[in-house]
Amino acid sequence: MNVKTEILSTRKVRSLEALVDKALSVIPAEHLRGLTRIVIVDAISEPRLSSAQRASLPALYHPKVPGQQAWGEIALSVVLPEKRFPKGVLSRLTLKQNIAQLVIALAGQHYHLTLAKGTKRDRLELACRQYAEKYFNVWREREGGLRMKLTKPFRPFLDRLAKRASKMYEREMEKQKKA
Repeated sequence: MNVKTEILSTRKVRSLEALVDKALSVIPAEHLRGLTRIVIVDAISEPRLSSAQRASLPALYHPKVPGQQAWGEIALSVVLPEKRFPKGVLSRLTLKQNIAQLVIALAGQHYHLTLAKGTKRDRLELACRQYAEKYFNVWREREGGLRMKLTKPFRPFLDRLAKRASKMYEREMEKQKKA
């Protein structure tokens, strides 16, 4: 795994490079073949995107083009906004999970765009989402700590409860559309 982490952000976050490396360690090395670096910046500066998209986009994958290898960038201004007390604390608490999710999502995009054969363009987003969910669960199992170990026996029940709640929500939304 030769994916380099470059931190070009002016905001200093402790052990950010270690977070990215831990997230990449979950992904098989053959899925990362061709992905050269992950750059952490303040904001994404892609000229082809509108300013509204650049302000709200947390990560962007740059596929391989002639003369340049594939790479990804993560915007800290979206992942860790400079907010006051309650929102600022919440964004700091979820930073580790958000960075891991974005790194795994970038690796999933790279895998499905360059290495996975048989993924059709119309199913690409779903495939990337499933890839990210699968490897994020693996990462969460490794990095979870005491809370994950304590809640592991209850996870099937909580999953069923979440599924039931989402079905109820969908039914309510359908009722509101009909009314």
